Amino acid sequence: MKIVVLAGGISTERDVSLSSGKNIYEALKGKGHQVILLDLFLGLPGAEEPLDRLFAEERDWAAQIGAVAENIPDIDAVRALRPGYRSLLGPNVLRLCQLCDIVFLGLHGEGGEDGRLQALFDLMGIRYTGTGHSSSALCMDKHITKQMFRGFGVPTPPSVTVRKGQHFRLPESIGYPCMVKTCCGGSSVGVYRVESEAELAHALDKAFYYEEQVIVERRIIGREFTVSVVDGEALPVIEIAPLNGFYDYKNKYQPGSTIETCPADIPPELTKRIQRHAEQACAAVDIESYARVDFMYDERSGEDYALEVNTLPGMTPTSLIPQAAAAIGYSFPDLCEWLIQVSMKKYGDTI
Repeated sequence: MKIVVLAGGISTERDVSLSSGKNIYEALKGKGHQVILLDLFLGLPGAEEPLDRLFAEERDWAAQIGAVAENIPDIDAVRALRPGYRSLLGPNVLRLCQLCDIVFLGLHGEGGEDGRLQALFDLMGIRYTGTGHSSSALCMDKHITKQMFRGFGVPTPPSVTVRKGQHFRLPESIGYPCMVKTCCGGSSVGVYRVESEAELAHALDKAFYYEEQVIVERRIIGREFTVSVVDGEALPVIEIAPLNGFYDYKNKYQPGSTIETCPADIPPELTKRIQRHAEQACAAVDIESYARVDFMYDERSGEDYALEVNTLPGMTPTSLIPQAAAAIGYSFPDLCEWLIQVSMKKYGDTI
């Protein structure tokens, strides 16, 4: 197959996306596909027609991509590489996507995971991996996601959504400790633990730097789990246990920062319940193909709570869906082909 792997972009998760894209590109190349890795924002300037020849060209498209750094990337510096840009799509991106059999979306965050690109591709007749534009948009906004969870009976922590400049008083149903989260962020960028009223005000100020609307959510104290769902069926549950702090940007992407146990060492009945809630969470927001659902488990009450749905889960060396797939016998290249196969079902096609 001719495949374009799209990564990068200008979200705060840019570096994570590039790492995902590199892994996907190398895996699919090793499977014998004709693969091009493109940065969504920077594109491929100066490429000469016919562009179709690039799929057969012997080139390492991932040669310049390194490991994920500890700090969030400087997005302003990336934007400066295309002064005066109007489109988030770089030169020749759309044209090359039209020429391939399917686009493997290695994008994360704004501009790649929020449904806008998916909607464009739907209008253009371009096939792509992952869920459709409407469910992508629903899941990108945690406020809407949690409303859908509640409507479909999926347990989720009590929360309130706050707009910048709005008078706010913490409801008793939430209380302290609590969490402050940007509505549309990812990779735990703009997520803060709060223990007191003073800390809450400071956390809100920091979160409003990223977005105009944030969520304040009851903090569930206990164990953290995640479940990938592929083609409607839950994979093994993974427990996530950071060595220091919580599962923030650094702990997610720096090797050795977090202990991840797959399958999670929990009773079979709890495993089945969390998996069922993961499948229900995906159904509530109309997920197609695949996604990953994050959970907190309150050991005192014995209740599990769905936090959010990730519609384009990470595919980096420390990512979770590859670990879950490995537990049921899928190598990383096999996982990439599996995700293409289930994604093609949206179009009534198989490979």
